[in-house]
Amino acid sequence: MATWLQSKWRYLFMFLGVQLVVMALLSREGYHKRVSYFIRIFRKLDTTASGTSGASSPHASNHTGGDVYANLSLLAKAHGRGEDMPYCPKTSPLIGGPIHVYFPSGLTLAQVARKNPLVVRGGRYRPPDCEARHRTAIIIPHRNREHHLKFLLYYLHPFLQRQQLNYGIYVIHQAGNYTFNRAKLMNVGFREAMREEDWDCLFFHDVDLIPEDDRNTYMCDTNPKHTAIAMDKFGYKLPYKMYFGGVSALSPLHYLKMNGFPNNYWGWGGEDDDIGVRVSLGGMFISRPSVKVGRYKMIKHKLDKGNDVNPRRFNMLAKTRQTWKLDGMNTVEYEVLSRDYFPLYTNITVHIGTEAGLHATAPSPKIPAKVPAKPPVEAPAKPLAKLRQKQQNH
Repeated sequence: MATWLQSKWRYLFMFLGVQLVVMALLSREGYHKRVSYFIRIFRKLDTTASGTSGASSPHASNHTGGDVYANLSLLAKAHGRGEDMPYCPKTSPLIGGPIHVYFPSGLTLAQVARKNPLVVRGGRYRPPDCEARHRTAIIIPHRNREHHLKFLLYYLHPFLQRQQLNYGIYVIHQAGNYTFNRAKLMNVGFREAMREEDWDCLFFHDVDLIPEDDRNTYMCDTNPKHTAIAMDKFGYKLPYKMYFGGVSALSPLHYLKMNGFPNNYWGWGGEDDDIGVRVSLGGMFISRPSVKVGRYKMIKHKLDKGNDVNPRRFNMLAKTRQTWKLDGMNTVEYEVLSRDYFPLYTNITVHIGTEAGLHATAPSPKIPAKVPAKPPVEAPAKPLAKLRQKQQNH
């Protein structure tokens, strides 16, 4: 009898012990869940607070990231660039990954210039302590978007410096009040940038898109490159497979193969898809960074005056296969009205005409009287001739 009671109590104590262990484990798991829950809440509150402080817009980013100017304090002006300057590393040690994007209140271009002391006249930059491996021109089609331009320059200059690029920024400003033509301005930008230097990569950049990760390198790939794969306006997803809008990159040889961009898309819409089709027709593919890296924040705004939706865009797209060799870099006409080398960028103001042609009488764009009109600009012979020779050799 005594032995039976001892056995019974032994099993009872073992059962109670197992229960206590289970309860302790459950309690610990619940504790971690509650702690994690409150940590997430405080992180959200902290991110929201930091995103709104110092921001002039309700569109300030709450995407976690570092200060885009953080690593640039390590740079110093070179005392003279010798011929034996070493090449920069293949991967820049200044790259930091995600960037915290917000829009500082009262920002001026003079403030941006002071934060970028190594940028020289015309928005040009070379690394002070090594020879850049890549030469990149940034082409920005523009009209009446100065407010957006200063924010883009605020982020773009340090973004490019962290990648140790030899770069220049060109703002191609459409004169007059006639309907905006983004793709034609990009054709102009290509010609005018190549007239100044033999760039090995050209980035065509909307003025209202801010990159959010400096691992998204502004260098060309083997194929045409579309970097704005994940914009906040599309929920940080690619809207459709052939989308080529926002920010894209071409080498000069890519540009020649696809005959540049179309000149006949007046108004909003259609030209990006036409360009995407040209990439395919030129025997190339679209390359992209990962969705995690190719992130951009759009500065929200209303549709611009003079940039109404193009009602003919779908009919024009349907004919791209027949028109791409007849309309592009080989047919673009324009007049350069002025070329100004500002501290942060080169501004090229151009007259690009209307749908009726460069010198159509009606409707006529308003051209400043003090600037004499110049003859239509022909393609710069030296760089394009070199490019055509390269294409023949390939």
